[in-house]
Amino acid sequence: MAAETEVTANAVVPDATRADTAYLTALERITLQMTAKWQLEDVLATITQGLVEEFHAAFARLWLLGPGDLCAACYQAAACANRARCLHLKASAGLSTNLNGEYRRVPLGVLKIGRMAQGWGPTYTNDALADDRLPNKAWLRENGLVAFAGHPLIFQEERLGVLAMFSQRILTPREFDRLAVFANQAAIAIKNAQLFAEVEALKNRLQAENLYLQEEIKLEHDFGDILGRSAALKKVLHLVEQVAATDATVLILGETGTGKELLARAIHHLSPRRTRPLVKVNGAALPATLIESELFGHERGAFTGASAQRIGRFELADGGTLFLDEIGELPLDLQVKLLRVLQEGEFERVGGTRTVHVDVRVIAATNRNLQQAIRAGTFREDLYYRLNVFPLVVPPLRERPEDIPLLVTHFVHKFAAKLGKRLETIPAAVMDALQAHPWPGNVRELEHVIERAVILAQDATLRLDDALAARRDAEAQIAASQTLEEVERQHMLRVLQETHWQIEGRGGAAVRLGLHPSTLRSRMRQLGITRPRARE
Repeated sequence: MAAETEVTANAVVPDATRADTAYLTALERITLQMTAKWQLEDVLATITQGLVEEFHAAFARLWLLGPGDLCAACYQAAACANRARCLHLKASAGLSTNLNGEYRRVPLGVLKIGRMAQGWGPTYTNDALADDRLPNKAWLRENGLVAFAGHPLIFQEERLGVLAMFSQRILTPREFDRLAVFANQAAIAIKNAQLFAEVEALKNRLQAENLYLQEEIKLEHDFGDILGRSAALKKVLHLVEQVAATDATVLILGETGTGKELLARAIHHLSPRRTRPLVKVNGAALPATLIESELFGHERGAFTGASAQRIGRFELADGGTLFLDEIGELPLDLQVKLLRVLQEGEFERVGGTRTVHVDVRVIAATNRNLQQAIRAGTFREDLYYRLNVFPLVVPPLRERPEDIPLLVTHFVHKFAAKLGKRLETIPAAVMDALQAHPWPGNVRELEHVIERAVILAQDATLRLDDALAARRDAEAQIAASQTLEEVERQHMLRVLQETHWQIEGRGGAAVRLGLHPSTLRSRMRQLGITRPRARE
């Protein structure tokens, strides 16, 4: 009889040992898998999926502490005493992988998950149906869940979040203990991944800043400083001094070539943000498919070719200033996201779900009539009023002719030094001609005319070629010989040709002309303008 008992005992012990060993081996596999990964999302998925696949958990979830960000839509908002921080559901495996359900946010101290994060320690039970800490009894019965284990994730006294799992079998005390050890190892892996993400974000930001600054060095701006003594320019510069010290959003309005970017730079360099970068984005220089990624960045795999995470210009300008040039060219769907950043200081990268918070001062500029664009339905009225906090209107060059001699002298010296020429005389007749010109292209046009004159100079005297006078005379002759309707038809036809006969949408003729598409089509019929047929 004793021998039979011994045989029975010997038969049972090896089975328990094998089960225990298999259990340890499974946890070791999960631990090795999660410590071999560096991306936080991969680490979290490995932890929860590993508990389901290796440990046969029916349901595993992981929350991490983060800022309060969904308070208006949170199911537990009424029970949240402090909306500064809460638990964010980051990984889910087994019965559900949904991260946007009722428990996507859990306030500290609320429910069993929130209590564990607040310091109540681990929670476990093998009688889930009788445990008052687990309220959803119908869901437990439906899925045959009998055991629950939850552990706070702590790294060097820092609370990171909570790991929890349900099981359809009874768990032994030894399994509960080893899950606690596993939770500690998971906390280490999570913290390492978080630190790696911070280092990568800092490295990416430094690389992006370095690349941006290198690009800026290569640029040749219209002129090195804002030059002029006219009353009109002095008035604008006085406003620049007043607004620079604030964080107010500035909208710079003015014709093309008036120096709107120079004013944006002046505002930034006079502001408390001058130690951080001034980052520029041109709304007309990028296609609509790329400008969202340029502004807000994208996550790895967000679209074809997105092989790595990339931070956008808003993140690059964090703590500094973002200059949005040609703001009137932004598509309507992007205007909505821009409005959110201006109001809330937050956004998501393309292909991402994590909310990114930034502290950016925005300066916008356009040569378009935004109120006309609002009437045409191509610009949002609420965005206009958000941008138009402090408008600055840059006077065109024709309204400050007294600044032309100063600008001409500056450009002559600039291009003469660049070309290795010596120019000492600017005849009065040349200066009079320059001051009499209307300068539709403003300072930029003046710069180009002077550069051409310096290139053509044969001696120490600046002379204008006949191009300036000839162009002015030709334009005057054409304008004088045409009726108003002919001028309108010619201008409309030129814009249609430049836009390849695209009437609607971003970059279309209706936007360029400041008309509603139906109004443009009606006027085209009245003027007899028809699109030429393609050659067969």
